Amino acid sequence: MVQNQTINQEKLQQAILSKQRPTPPSPIVSVQIFAMRALLRTKHAPMALMDITAMPILFLLMFTFLFGGAIAGSVQEYLQFILPGILVQTVTQITMYTGLDLNKDIQKGFFDRQRTLPIWGPSSLVGAMTFDALRYTIASMIMILFAMILGFRPEGGLIGIILAVALLLVFSFCLSWIWNVLALVLKSENALMASAMMVIFPLTFLSSAFVDPSTMPHILETFVKINPISMLVDAVRGLMHGYNVSGEVLWTLIASGIILVIFAPLTMKLYNNKN
Repeated sequence: MVQNQTINQEKLQQAILSKQRPTPPSPIVSVQIFAMRALLRTKHAPMALMDITAMPILFLLMFTFLFGGAIAGSVQEYLQFILPGILVQTVTQITMYTGLDLNKDIQKGFFDRQRTLPIWGPSSLVGAMTFDALRYTIASMIMILFAMILGFRPEGGLIGIILAVALLLVFSFCLSWIWNVLALVLKSENALMASAMMVIFPLTFLSSAFVDPSTMPHILETFVKINPISMLVDAVRGLMHGYNVSGEVLWTLIASGIILVIFAPLTMKLYNNKN
């Protein structure tokens, strides 16, 4: 142990006295470092995982057993319908935490310090979003496994589940860029959360996640059908239950691409111009 400490001290002294600048990390390495930073931050604050563990289960139980009999006539039948909707609602809502973490870094001054480092500019954002993709995957797996215990039976099998979760991750990754823009524009965490809730809550509840749009008034039904969250819900539901939803999948990917093309460059412009 003492020998290792001596060797480390010698290496540190050599690095300090050396006039040669160290080689900057590659973009992949810097992204990995910031993803690990997000992981370590969650490790030291385990209660932050409540939104991907307890909350999804609570929503699933509440909606299934409170409304299943009234809406579908059977709790088990409604579970087959609502699980994809609850899954989409849960994951899309926790995408806002990407922006919240960025906003915290700005308020604490870490944002300015990392911009002075010789690293690839977007690495902090991409690293955090990479870790968030892991969180979305964990939330999805927890919900699906718990739903299977309750009686959920996806007719699309394992392949259908994997494709559904993959599509959900793609859409969620693209959606996260919206909250990054808001994090760079708004001054406080509370303002960001309120703005995100005003966008994501109407989109998730005014969708096909909980009820069939054909039962709604005509004007509302029209809005629900063009809602990108509805397209995502229908695509995830179809992939899980094994029926053809190629059109819904295509429109979901198109919506994801539009969001990414608009908000990713806007995020980087605001990021580079941030005072």
